[in-house]
Amino acid sequence: MKQSLRKVLISGGRGLIGMRLSEMLIDAGYEVAHLSRQTSHGHYCSFRWDPTTGQIDEAALNYPDYIVNLAGASVSDEKWSEERKREIMTSRVAATNLLARELRTRPHHVKAFISASAIGIYGDADDRMLVETNPPAPADDFLAQVATQWEQAAQQVQELGVRTVVTRIGIVLSNEGGALPQLARPIKLMAGAALGSGRQYMSWIHIDDLCRLLIQMMEETEWQGTYNAVTPNPVTNKEFTTLLAEVLHRPLVLPKVPEFGLKLVMGEMSEIVLASQRVSAQKVLEQGFRFEYPELRAALESFYQREAE
Repeated sequence: MKQSLRKVLISGGRGLIGMRLSEMLIDAGYEVAHLSRQTSHGHYCSFRWDPTTGQIDEAALNYPDYIVNLAGASVSDEKWSEERKREIMTSRVAATNLLARELRTRPHHVKAFISASAIGIYGDADDRMLVETNPPAPADDFLAQVATQWEQAAQQVQELGVRTVVTRIGIVLSNEGGALPQLARPIKLMAGAALGSGRQYMSWIHIDDLCRLLIQMMEETEWQGTYNAVTPNPVTNKEFTTLLAEVLHRPLVLPKVPEFGLKLVMGEMSEIVLASQRVSAQKVLEQGFRFEYPELRAALESFYQREAE
């Protein structure tokens, strides 16, 4: 099924997901290149681009059989000033628009375009089970607005006749970055606590399952349209925090961190941890994907079991 020398171009290839995906693609016999503002690094050649100015190496779109579009500034690295919010939005939308423009105007042999989105599109939905046909949250929800415009940009590629898959990614678990080390740090310091009410749902996915899912979406022509990239077992923040403490062999000694305290420290960015999103994985399961880590305990142990021993 996987032939050597098939070529994958990844935007955002130096990010958390992009680096792990690159490793797994190389192991599976693919060639991998990144779109980057910098020159080549490590195992991967890079094509230069700058989405903010609309510049891209003319050779970039001659290269790939597949494009995986992961480009986007982190939503959790710093407080959301107006400037940072513009960067979060434009880094995703401008990058996707640029790829759509190149696919529209240059000869290429791209078989599939796999584009990231986020479950933030659903907004804060309490305990309702969310499926791909649920409408986006209202426009005053920043993360929903970002995801909506990101998906609209990817739709341009679908309209060109290129098979397009939009992947609404949940909380990605990795010990190399993202949310998990930030959630584990206070627990390791004996200062762990549920956040806000603790009742808000967290829809998550192990980074290796996400990368396997992206590869399956890329390889199998049946995948088309929008899919939630989450495990079948979302948990509440309290359940997540309690289980993480158990895996790390640490007690939870503090009461919950109150919502107003989080808003004071994090500002508008607090919606990342306070919004409740109970997201369904039914569509990817029906499409034939099987999770290696469907349950949270096994996922957490894959990162922290040796450390705790």
